[in-house]
Amino acid sequence: MNVTIDGIHYHVESIGEGFPLLLLHGFTGDSTTWKPFFSQWSKDHKVIAVDIIGHGKSASPKDVQRYESVSVSKDIRKILDQLEIGKADVLGYSMGGRLALSFSFLYPEYVHKLILESASPGLASEEERETRRIQDENLSRFIQENGIESFVKYWGNIPLFSTQKKMPIHKQQEIRKQRLQNSVIGLSNSLLGMGTGAQPSWWDKLQELEIETLLLTGDQDQKFCLIADKMVKMMKHAQWKNIKESGHAIHVEQPEKFGTIVSEFLSNF
Repeated sequence: MNVTIDGIHYHVESIGEGFPLLLLHGFTGDSTTWKPFFSQWSKDHKVIAVDIIGHGKSASPKDVQRYESVSVSKDIRKILDQLEIGKADVLGYSMGGRLALSFSFLYPEYVHKLILESASPGLASEEERETRRIQDENLSRFIQENGIESFVKYWGNIPLFSTQKKMPIHKQQEIRKQRLQNSVIGLSNSLLGMGTGAQPSWWDKLQELEIETLLLTGDQDQKFCLIADKMVKMMKHAQWKNIKESGHAIHVEQPEKFGTIVSEFLSNF
């Protein structure tokens, strides 16, 4: 399905009936990352998987401002409006998790339950954000100068994804093939507009969130375990599950456990 929001074309996959479940993928991903779960989750939900701006089959505009989390959150709201959805459960992974959290603060009336997989509320201090912005700008420049193939090779070898080297080769190749479908302008602008340094910090607002939230991390992803530990102590309605034998991308590394945990959390309506 194709949805146009203020001149920007979004690709949206929708399957099933029942209470809506909105899925937001990570950086370099697209809606296909969730396909292994469609048959399971669509039994009880209307599953809606969006290709976030700059990714997959959605548009990759040149205007960096269209990639900013506040702007993309507004687009997500308008997508739900076009689909005549007034409230949904929202699941976001990594970059998609940061977007899901931003969306929940900006449009809480649209969110029933929130699931954040390996996600953060951003960086607490302006100094940290500035350092990260410079890193993201450098990475954006690398993509523009070297192209998608070189970047995907680099990205697949960063420490964050080291645990994926244990997965079967065909699974690793599937991930690489999907990442290569993205565009230079889409990924480079996503880093500039929606990167961790560019997004607002929600740390000071966490205690105000009234939405029931599930935090998911892999026990081998130490950085995000520390983040989740801090988050769960600050949030009123959050629980945290740490998945054994998994790194950053739990839905890829431990799909059966991930699918079951998500289903169980959402079933307690």
